[in-house]
Amino acid sequence: MKLKNKGTALRKWSRIIHRDLSFFFAGMILIYAISGIVMNHRDHINPHYTVTRKEYKITEDLSDKNKVDEKTILALLEPLNETENYTKFYYPKPNQLKVFLKGGSSLLVNTETKEAVYESLKRRPLLSHMVQLHFNPGRWWTWFADAFAVCLIIITVTGTMMIKGSNGLWGKGGIELLIGILIPILFLVWF
Repeated sequence: MKLKNKGTALRKWSRIIHRDLSFFFAGMILIYAISGIVMNHRDHINPHYTVTRKEYKITEDLSDKNKVDEKTILALLEPLNETENYTKFYYPKPNQLKVFLKGGSSLLVNTETKEAVYESLKRRPLLSHMVQLHFNPGRWWTWFADAFAVCLIIITVTGTMMIKGSNGLWGKGGIELLIGILIPILFLVWF
């Protein structure tokens, strides 16, 4: 009878701890899950910026480097509404002009063909911050992230103890637990 009461008390405390830590860290779990999905697909999505490309032709003659000055560049940027963001320009190749803008945007012009490529970078408001937290922005965050990791272990352990009987650790739940452990191990071994 005492053993049964200990098991019941352990399950009760497991449910309480599991519930409270899950609620407390729900935001962190969502941040790490969402940013983790995005980071898994970095080849298809830039987690920090949206990149917009605009290709067009210019009419200005920019082939003589000595005649190109800030006034000329600002005239190029006016149709793009980027005059306020101009920082500098240079010629990386004899027939290529590159203009740098605040925030990482840029304009690249082929001075021979007069083809221009404008790349606008806009920071993703929420997603970029989530990914930044995932990459660990500083020492103070390390402590909180370490506490979160320890609590994830506790959430997992208490979750395995909450259910008794055929759906619990010694039944269906135990089989699911073993499969869940084996899958990453198999990936580590074969890949």
